[in-house]
Order: sequence, then structure tokens, then C-alpha cells
Amino acid sequence: MRELPIAPRSPYLHNMAHTPAGTPHDPRGAERFNEERAAYTVASAQPDLEGGVQAIRDMVKVLKPVPGVYRMLDTRGEVLYVGKARSLKARVANYTQIAGLSGRLQRMVSQTRAMEIITTNSEAEALLLEAQLIKRFRPPFNVLLRDDKSFPFILLRADHAFPRIQKHRGARRAKGNYYGPFASAGSVNATLNALQKLFLLRSCTDSFFNNRDRPCLLYQIKRCSAPCVGRISEADYDALVRQAKDFLSGKSGAVQADLEQQMAEAAENLQFETAAMLRDRLRAATFIQGSQAINAAGLGDADVFALAAKGGVMGVQAFFIRGGQNWGHRAFFPRHTSDVDEAQVLASVMLQFYEEVPPPPNILVDRDLPERELIEAALSEVADRKVRITIPERGDRRKLMAQAQRNAVEALERRLAETGTKAKINRELAEFLELDAPPQRIEIYDNSHIQGAKAVGAMVVAGPEGFEKGQYRKFNIHEAQTNDDFAMMREVMARRFRAFADPPQNGEGDRDPQGRGGGADAARPSTILADGPPPRSGEDLPDLILIDGGKGQLSSVMRVLEEIGIADDIAVVGVAKGPHHGRDGREVFHFPDGREKMLPVNSPLLFHLQNLRDEVHRYVIGAHRAKRSKAITASPLDEIPGIGPARKRALLLHFGTASKVRAAALEDLQRAPGVSAAVARKVYDFYHAGG
Repeated sequence: MRELPIAPRSPYLHNMAHTPAGTPHDPRGAERFNEERAAYTVASAQPDLEGGVQAIRDMVKVLKPVPGVYRMLDTRGEVLYVGKARSLKARVANYTQIAGLSGRLQRMVSQTRAMEIITTNSEAEALLLEAQLIKRFRPPFNVLLRDDKSFPFILLRADHAFPRIQKHRGARRAKGNYYGPFASAGSVNATLNALQKLFLLRSCTDSFFNNRDRPCLLYQIKRCSAPCVGRISEADYDALVRQAKDFLSGKSGAVQADLEQQMAEAAENLQFETAAMLRDRLRAATFIQGSQAINAAGLGDADVFALAAKGGVMGVQAFFIRGGQNWGHRAFFPRHTSDVDEAQVLASVMLQFYEEVPPPPNILVDRDLPERELIEAALSEVADRKVRITIPERGDRRKLMAQAQRNAVEALERRLAETGTKAKINRELAEFLELDAPPQRIEIYDNSHIQGAKAVGAMVVAGPEGFEKGQYRKFNIHEAQTNDDFAMMREVMARRFRAFADPPQNGEGDRDPQGRGGGADAARPSTILADGPPPRSGEDLPDLILIDGGKGQLSSVMRVLEEIGIADDIAVVGVAKGPHHGRDGREVFHFPDGREKMLPVNSPLLFHLQNLRDEVHRYVIGAHRAKRSKAITASPLDEIPGIGPARKRALLLHFGTASKVRAAALEDLQRAPGVSAAVARKVYDFYHAGG
């Protein structure tokens, strides 16, 4: 069986039973989950429909009528499909009845050569695990939620005497109250700015807070109450925090009424400056409520989903309502929806969406979902409270659903128009670069370094529908340490494509990895054909490679591809600045045979290619800056093996600097608090080996 570790992210996974005895809690967590899951593998060598059916029949023989999740695998071990079942034996057996399967499922069965099974305690657990595995493996025969970027939240921390309000993405580990999701970073930033004006809560980090001796600019522009320098008492700040919690929890009317009363009292007492400040805070509250594009009053916490379909494409519109306020909306365009019922597509999108976002108590949908009660049970288990899925039929909720449906149709029409434009651009791209067909996968490469130091390579991927950010890759360049862009590009290409290299044939001896008879390159050992990891899931050979560079970079890339044996399978083009170094907005496109082409300045295709090049620039420069920042904060003590953070801290506190630690005698190291004789010897030997 091919071991595929699964990192449980959904809360329910911590309570699943994966042992034969059915123990509900397992202290070893994900490791025990992988070791003791019920998994079976059946292989077949015939690449046809009969071979797939036979592999499934062999699996059915060992299955039991218990709930669980199954995975269909192809000959390479890649996941084709993930499904759940109340009875694994009965559900998997259905795939052997070819006449009753759709064309999509028949193609899946024809490619299936193995299966993996995970048993669960209930069908609800299987449903949640199915959604998690779909998001992880992104199988080609499952409905996929394309936009898997995490949603932003507002976090009001609770780990400080003066809580901080901030934007948050990712795992919710910090102690505090989370409010969201928001549809975009722009919507959460606008709300945060208004909340700072309304409640004057601090947004600075704890280190910045602890080192202030006078108020910062935010205090001057009335967006913070300056608790860092005692301009507000802890009790008064707590009152602001309570107001913020009430406002974000849907009690905005009470908060506004309280502010209006305070403003009136200040005006009566001739405290006009205080009254003006309260007036500005009221305006901030009005801005937050006035920015709501829909009327969600009285709805509490809820999500609204509506689906539209046209021309074989489906779009799902989602509204996020929290505390009776609209916190934005997002359109999703799931993939692999052909031959799939619209209601099933909506259910799949919702389950994958709530794999990252906690479900609210109310979910409104525009149609009846298959297995609605089961989905409710599964989401209730995740949320640890009752979750209801309803179809609004009258009143304000029905008006809200109608607005969501209208937005879904409009978003889908815009999507279809954009897709048509992109398809036209791809056709023009294929014609200009002399490709056989519009490219389905484009990889763009660039390097970044400072005189050879902190060198990083990057690959971004673009498909017919835009950038595939989940498949971006960074390469820390190790071999090419000199200021040699060509060598760096060779190393990046070698590491990206070496998994596709053919091994030497038996009896032919070692293959010359450089493929040349002399010169410096031939004398230097190459790791191009060294055993490397298999390609990542979804990383097939690209149809087109764009290199940021001219003839030199292009020839370096072609040399590597020729050595691997795939130069004839991929189109490669170099993109270099024009004759005026790009000042006129033009680029020169270099072909492997030495030809050069240019496009008109106002060509949409030129803008598209420049956008691809700019995206890899952005990505590689960000990676390079992150590497430099990490190096700046690194300590020479980090290089000593076996010395952890506590010992490093003890040494630095005692000696002051890393250089003094290096110059210290063994006896001085042993006198440092918290440093044993063995640790002192290890540090001393590290710096004085061979001395």
C-alpha cells in the first residue's frame, strides 16, 4: 500500500475511531491515524475498462458493509476520485455495474488500478473526511472548489491586559474572539479601519506596545486610545473591548444608542471636544452598516449559497452574514462539474468550503441538497452545535436569496466573458509562439539573488483559467553559488524535471549527464539525472516554458532539457527586454533555433505575456526577500548541532554576543548558567576543531 499521511484539520478527526477496537480518543493523533487505518490495495496491469472493473471487484471481496471513504488510484498511484459510503461494500460494488455509470465515471473506472479504504465510525464522519481528502489531493474526477485561499478574519485577542484587534488568516491558534469570514482582504481592512475609529483599540504588536514612551501617530489621528502610555485606564479600555464584542456580535444598535447618549451628555456639559470625538465614532459605525450591500438585519449568523449554470459552467455565489451584517460575498467556480447534478455540485462546494471555515448556525440554499440531513449532522459535528440548512420561501430571507441568485447569474456571465477572452488570447499565444495547440500548462521561471548570495529560483504556473497558485514552487539554489545566472537556471531546471529523466538502459553503462565531449561543463559532475522525487500531484510536463532572460538563459535551459531527454516535448521561449531595455514597453521573444520575435506595443497578447513575466518577478523577489530577512535574524550559534533555543539564549545572555561565545575558553563556557559540561564541550569543539 502506498502510504499517504493525512494531517487531520477538521475538529471531528480528533474524535474518530480508527482502531479495530473503536477507541474514540487516540493520543498519538495523526501518526496513529495513518498506522492503523484500514487500507487495502489491489493492482492490475491492463490499461482498459475491464482492468479497472476487475481491480474494483477484487477490492469488493475484502470490504465490509461499514461506513468509510474510498480512493481510486491510477497506475502511478495518483488519486483519481475520493468518495464516501454508508456501506463501503455496497457502494464500491456499484462501480462494477458499468451500464449504470455516467461517461465521466466510466472513464474513471477505466483508469483505476488500485484502491485505498479508510473506515470511519459514521457516515457523517466519512462525509467530512471525504471533503478533507478532496481538498488535499484535488482528484480529477471530483468536483473541486477552485478558490482554496484562506479567508481573512478579524481577531480580538485575549492574551493581553489591553487586547489587540487585528486581521488574521490561517489556523486559529491564538487565544481570542474570531469574527468572520470576510470575503476579501479589502473588506476586512475597511472594516478594521472603521472599527479602530469606532472603538479606539490598539492594533500594534506586543513588542511595539511594550517599548513606547509616547503615543504613536494612530493616537494623534484618533484611531487608538494609547493604552501603551497610560492615556486610558485598563477599566475604560475593557469597556471599549466589550462594546467592540457587542458590535461584532450583532448588537450594533445598543452600541450606537450608548454612543449617542454619551455624545448628548457631553454636549450638555459643554464638553464639545469629547462630543466631537463621539460624533466621529458614530460616523464610523454608520460607515460599517452603510457599506452593507444587502439587508441582513435580523438574520444573525448565516451563510447564503446560490448556484447558476450556463454553457456547461457552474458558479456559486456566497454571502457571509455575521451578527446581522453582511461581511462580503464571494463567487466560486468549481471544476470537474460535467455530468454532475447541480445540487450535488452545490453540496460539494459547501462541504469543501466549511473544511476551512467554521459553519454558522444557519445556512440558506436555493435548492434541495442530496443527503441534506447528513450534511447538517456532519456540519453540526464540526461546529459543536446545531447547524440548519434551509430553503427560504418568503419574507426578507427570500428577498436575500433572490439577490444571491441574481449575483450568481451576473458573476457567471462575467466569468464566461472573461473565459472567452482568455481562450482567444491563448489561441493567439499558440499562433505567435508556433505551438500546435493553445497551452494548457505554462511554467514561467526566474531567479533572484544579490551577487550570488541568497539565491532563489521560482516557478509560477498558469492554465487556461489563470494562475494556478497552488502549484507555485521555490528553489533554494545550492550548487550555483557564484554570480552565474546561467548556472542557477540550469540547477532550477534540473531539479524541476529530473524526475522525468529516463534511467540508463541495461548494458549501456553510465550515461554522460552533460552530453558533451569536453569543456568545463563536461568536467563538472552533474546531478541532473540523479534519483529525484517523483513529480508532485498535478505536475505533468508543461506545454510551454517561459524563461525570464535572453539567449544565454534559454541555451542553459535547453541544455538541461536535452540531457533529460524531454527537449522535443516542451516549447521553450526566452523573454528579454527590448532594444531600449524595456523602456518602450516591448519585449524580445527568443526561440531555441535562434530566431527572435516582437509584438506591437499595444498588443493584448504582449500585455498577457508581460503579466506572466511580472507574476514570476513578484513571486521570486518575495521569496528572496524572505530568505534575506531570515538570514538577518539568524545567529551563528544556529550552526552548532544539538544546541537548542534555550541553551543559545543562556549563552547569549551570559556572554552578550555570539563572537564572545566563540572566543570563550572551555572553563568560561562551563560557568555559564544552564550550560552543562557536555554542552560547553560541544560548543568549544565546534569552534576549535583542529585548532
